[in-house]
Formats: sequence, structure tokens, C-alpha cells
Amino acid sequence: MRLLGRDVAVDLGAASTRIYVRRKGIVLDEPSAVMCDGRTGKVIGYGAEAAALGAVGRTHWPVSGGLPADTELARRMIRHFLRKVHWHPYARPRLVLALPGDSTPIDRAALRDIAYDADARTVHLVPHALAAALGAGLTLNDCTGHMVIDIGRDAARIAVLSGESVVATGSVPYGGRAMTRAIARLVEREHGLQLDDSEAESAKHGARDGQVVVLARDPDTGREQELTLSVEQILEATRQPVETIAWAAMETVERCPAELTADLGERGAVLVGGGAMLHGLGRRLREALCMPVRRAEHPLVSVALGLGRFVDELGLAGRFRGGRT
Repeated sequence: MRLLGRDVAVDLGAASTRIYVRRKGIVLDEPSAVMCDGRTGKVIGYGAEAAALGAVGRTHWPVSGGLPADTELARRMIRHFLRKVHWHPYARPRLVLALPGDSTPIDRAALRDIAYDADARTVHLVPHALAAALGAGLTLNDCTGHMVIDIGRDAARIAVLSGESVVATGSVPYGGRAMTRAIARLVEREHGLQLDDSEAESAKHGARDGQVVVLARDPDTGREQELTLSVEQILEATRQPVETIAWAAMETVERCPAELTADLGERGAVLVGGGAMLHGLGRRLREALCMPVRRAEHPLVSVALGLGRFVDELGLAGRFRGGRT
């Protein structure tokens, strides 16, 4: 029976992949990265190892928007991660994965095929918005309206839920990476310095007491120097992606019945995902949407925790769109 494997949820994110094991919680959290040899194309590392290899090879990010962007590399990465959390190399787990709201039947088939190719025994696909809502701690046992805004690496996805049903969804190709790049462009434009992704990430959510200090590099000398950025600079740099996300959220609300719109005015929206860590984002969306907006207690792992609810109670998965395959 041990060879059947554990019950596992995989949060397949563009930036990170997280694996939740039944009765154990999140046991793996690594970058969704695959490193290939620049000369031969051979895979030489996955996840944290791939990120640590730096310039040794070429880094690929085979996931975008919760779906495989490079089918072969995504399959190999998932299989590698699953084997890291299984005691036996031939174990075949039951898998729960999130199905994005804007996915097509072709996307669903690709996600299912990759899971089976990675040695899954059974695959359950559940709505991404529902997993995010459950992981953010929302109570979905009544028909009141809730909004979830998930700001991932490549995109922001908005969903309005009524009870356990997804009523309306929206998405824009602006996520945490767009915010990070906007901050880096600000530093280059105003200071003539270059900011790498890790420092731009620190600036994105580290601004406190009105400013944040980052390490920037002079492109002419290669030397690093400390640079102080104000909160106002960061807010201005990220204005366009934030306004685009707010616009998409407003459009999503407009497609909802009037009674749900009234609920949202009272209950508001919850933010999840890495982009939710942007300092001041909640206040800016609150002003734009004219509704309460709060960040989930654990925004980075909300989807993984929500998927974990289905792992702990696999009977739930069949009740929702996506179901068992």
C-alpha cells in the first residue's frame, strides 16, 4: 500500500512550486526553475539548486499563470519535486492541482497529462480562486460575496465567489515581476544604476518608515553602492501595474449581480500571492475600488494551503468544477 503514495497538493506557481502533503503541511517550497547546460541543453538543476547555479547555465521558468509554458521541462520539474517528498521512487500519489479560471479545455488536458506523466495515480483539478480563498481563511459556507486578488509573478487574477461557486473572474498580465522591473527602471532612470531582481524585490515590500536602502551597481565600474529609495518613489514606479490591477478588479465587479456587489462593499477583497507584499498596495486598491482590502495572513502560501484543504478532505474535490480525472 505504501507504493500507492501519499495524497499531495501541488501549487504550481510561475515563481515558486509548493507541495503540501496530507497531515504534514507544506513540505517543499522552491523556485519553479530549471537550469540547463548552455552548450548541451542537458538539465543540470531544479528549484533552489537551479537558482543557486547562477551563470553556470541557462535558467528556464517553465510555468506561467499556473499552467505549463514548457511542457517537457514542467513535467520533469514536477516529477523531481514529487520524488523529493516521497520516501519511495516508485510511489504514485493522488494529486490535487489548481485550475486557473481562464484556462481552456486544452490547458486542462495539458495539466492533467503532465501530472500523470509525473507518476500521479489520480488527479483532482479544483478552481484556483477557491483554493486561494480557502487558504486565505475565507468562510465559504454561505452565499455572500467575496473577492480574491492573487498577484503572482507574471499575472494578477481576480475572482468573485459566492459560497463555493466562482461567479466572475478577470486577469491582467501584470504581476510581481512587472512591479519589480518598474522599480529597477526607476533606479536606472533617476540614478543611472542597475538593480538586480533580489534587491528590487526587497524594495518592493521592505519600505518602512518612509524609505528603504538597496544595493545598486554602477554599470561603468561594476561597483555596488547603497541607495536610499523613498516610499513615494516606489509607489510612483509601480503606479501603472497597480492601476491596471485595480481596473481589472472593477471590471470583474461590474459583471456580478447587484446583491454580490453590495456584499463586496462590506466584505471587500483579500490579497494573496507574492505581489501582495508590495508596501501600500492594500491602501491603493482600497482607494481605487472603494471597498475594504486586506492582505491574507500568509499571502505567499495561501493557494498551497487552500489546496491542502482538498488533500486533507479529498471528497471535497469532486464537488467543484475541475473534479477528478
